[in-house]
Amino acid sequence: MASPGPKNRKRADATSDDLGGFVPASEYTPPRDRKEDASPPAPGRTRDPGTAKAKRKSPVKAVGDKRKKGGTRKASEEGSAAAPLHDTGPPETPPAPETVPFPDTLDRRVRHAIESEGIKSLYPPQKEALEATLEGHNLLVAIPTASGKSLIAHATVLHTLLTRGGKALYIVPLRALASEKHEELRALTAAIGEPSLRVGIATGDLDEADPHLARYDIVVTTSEKADSLMRHRAGWLQSLNCVVADEVHLLGDRMRGPTLEVILARLKALNPEAQIVALSATVGNARAIADWLGARLVTSTWRPVQLKEGVFHGGTILFSDNTVRSVPAGGDTVERLALQTLAEGGQALVFVNTRRSTEAVALRLAKAIRPLLGEADTKVLAEAATRIRSEDGETTMLGAKLADAIERGAAFHNAGLSSKQRSTVEALFRARHIKTIVATPTLAAGVNLPARRVIVRDTNRFEANMGNVPLPVLEVKQMTGRAGRPRYDPWGEAVLLATSAERRDQLVATYLLGEPEDITSRLGVPAALRIHLLAGIAIGLTTSEEEIASFIDSTFLARDPSHGGRWVIQEQVDDVLTFLLDEGFIEEDGTRYRATLFGKRTSDLYIDPESALILREGLHNAGDRTEAEALAVYALVAATPDVQPLWLRKADDWIEAKAAELEGMFLRPPPAAARDHEFFLAELKTALLLQDWTDETPLDRMEVKYGLGPGDIHNRVHIAEWLLYALEEFARMEQKPIAGQVKRLKRRVHHGVREDLLAIIDLQGVGRKRARALAAAGYGSLARLKKAPVERLVRIPGFGPRIVQRLLRQLDREADLGTLKKAERAAEAEAEDGKETPSEEPAEPRSGATQTRLSHYPEARDDDT
Repeated sequence: MASPGPKNRKRADATSDDLGGFVPASEYTPPRDRKEDASPPAPGRTRDPGTAKAKRKSPVKAVGDKRKKGGTRKASEEGSAAAPLHDTGPPETPPAPETVPFPDTLDRRVRHAIESEGIKSLYPPQKEALEATLEGHNLLVAIPTASGKSLIAHATVLHTLLTRGGKALYIVPLRALASEKHEELRALTAAIGEPSLRVGIATGDLDEADPHLARYDIVVTTSEKADSLMRHRAGWLQSLNCVVADEVHLLGDRMRGPTLEVILARLKALNPEAQIVALSATVGNARAIADWLGARLVTSTWRPVQLKEGVFHGGTILFSDNTVRSVPAGGDTVERLALQTLAEGGQALVFVNTRRSTEAVALRLAKAIRPLLGEADTKVLAEAATRIRSEDGETTMLGAKLADAIERGAAFHNAGLSSKQRSTVEALFRARHIKTIVATPTLAAGVNLPARRVIVRDTNRFEANMGNVPLPVLEVKQMTGRAGRPRYDPWGEAVLLATSAERRDQLVATYLLGEPEDITSRLGVPAALRIHLLAGIAIGLTTSEEEIASFIDSTFLARDPSHGGRWVIQEQVDDVLTFLLDEGFIEEDGTRYRATLFGKRTSDLYIDPESALILREGLHNAGDRTEAEALAVYALVAATPDVQPLWLRKADDWIEAKAAELEGMFLRPPPAAARDHEFFLAELKTALLLQDWTDETPLDRMEVKYGLGPGDIHNRVHIAEWLLYALEEFARMEQKPIAGQVKRLKRRVHHGVREDLLAIIDLQGVGRKRARALAAAGYGSLARLKKAPVERLVRIPGFGPRIVQRLLRQLDREADLGTLKKAERAAEAEAEDGKETPSEEPAEPRSGATQTRLSHYPEARDDDT
């Protein structure tokens, strides 16, 4: 991530004018005999630090106006000692935020649904935005976090569908947000009554058109799934009357940005009459994004919950409004800040820059928080910790650490956790049982978890080949904006940490008073261009040079001055078209391009054309073989750019030795150039991880061996599964005999099992641990399971009466729960008497099984470092 631009960095010795009203502590003279300066301004008001009176400010900033900075306060006379800092203490509870009535033109049914959620009026920016959408305008809302952007989108979607008909597409960046948004919209539509609006969700298989989605009025999806639906020509997309793009500032994200940009450009072309509502954090070039979308821009700095932003140094927090709070002594800085908030009845979010730090800080905080927990919290957290310690029957080192922290009222949150662990942490924090979460910045952008106080410990991040670089202003604003939970917190505080007075002044100038960076298009990256140009040709939207040029002109890329202008972009496009032609993805038919079968399938499978070339090369090298070494197939998949490789650590010398041992086995020969050798070893390490996974290596051992958390392992497993699916499709297309083995390997990777368990692994509720227990007891086939006595099944480790009952129902067998419990008690009594005997039935030989359709695609892009 690029460091903050020059316009956002101020000199350490900047004057008070440079800092927009902020005065360094060395020059600070507190007000005397002015009690009003000790309390914060009410929401909707702003105070000039150089005056005693608070002036009314319009809550919505006029488009084009620059945000006014506060005035300056003169330092004490030269040579005189600065007066002591004046501690204001916690902010006084401000009056209720200013609200305004609903627009008269809003459909009464929509208003009723919103009021059923306890919302009886709107914030000023919400009303201005709704008035624009109710008039039919496209809209870009760029307002701070927690200012009610979602309500604007929800109301617009419901009003549009009730008054104009058609369908709505609600695009979010992450699966977790899709699930959250799906539930919110379902609750609102249920409150409408008749006519009922049906809400669906689509975040799964990227190789499906999902025709069932045509039944829904509102479809919530990720941008990748929306792009996939268009590639598969989902006809209902032409019925869209409203499109919502949540977190549209992610146009600047190198991973998600190009897809979001392309889907918005194509949806505008497909249905020009559809209304677009884009929601964003405050960004530097919101006007440019609004112009690209043809949208009315509503921007504001207004928040329903007052946010005080400051920097901690030397025992006090100096806020940007020149007020000061002292922090009680005792413990390290983060602990002091967190405990102060907890003592006032709030919760705290702590942001650090590495996963290891999230764990260490959370466990340290947990020791201090434990004595503060009440009886109800203690009980709930103990139950949650027990579940986490043996998630899905497997123990993990990271899960054990998380359980230890949760049990004492704290938690950490990073991409190393499994999705279930992260969901548990989020739910317990929302319910206020967990008091503090320590997270990497991923949490700030991906999950709606506000808190009373946000503590940003680290404002630098390590990046390969660059070392420690400053975080962008926009990213820090995303974190600080989480402070203050509407309807729960009377105020919010965001605190950055400084190690010196000079560093404190730099942090204030850069992050508290600096403007967020401009968003730049990421579509010009070669990988993004080749993926999306191929897709446009494959679906017939851009098949001539004129259509391709028109498409490029419709993107934000064409309006972004940072990409060098039209001729530079055209040269990049020409290079990509030449690549697609030379490698057989497309062919020329007169003046038009059309996708070959290989190119169309590559686009449908939603993989990088470079990945498709690597997979095709491996199939050609496999020749007429029906079998290859499983590790060779895994290594082929791991060599694709769609799979994030595992880079080597100091302790990974064994990878080099393994590479020498496996020489001649690979379906894609190792690179000859020495400079590429490290990349090859990283790919081999990834393949070895897949091999360990399918050999049923326990997760806790894999954590140690590869230095990864369960979430990292599952992310790579899911992506590898998708690439194996693509490899199987290409093998069938080219009639390669190895297709059958690839199909089995795909299922093994999905479940994490050896081949002998494929016969029973698809049974619901039977994960790889229980499946292995069944096979060890002699029930490794469906035929044997159908004949198994229930009294034997309840004795198998991991199989209680309810699980056995569920298992038997899938085998068309019925068993009374009471009978199963009786059998369990008899088995327990037998075990106590020492009479239990092992099963006499022999183990089942290995066998195959029918294919289970791949029904999901991973979100490896949720990873943080």
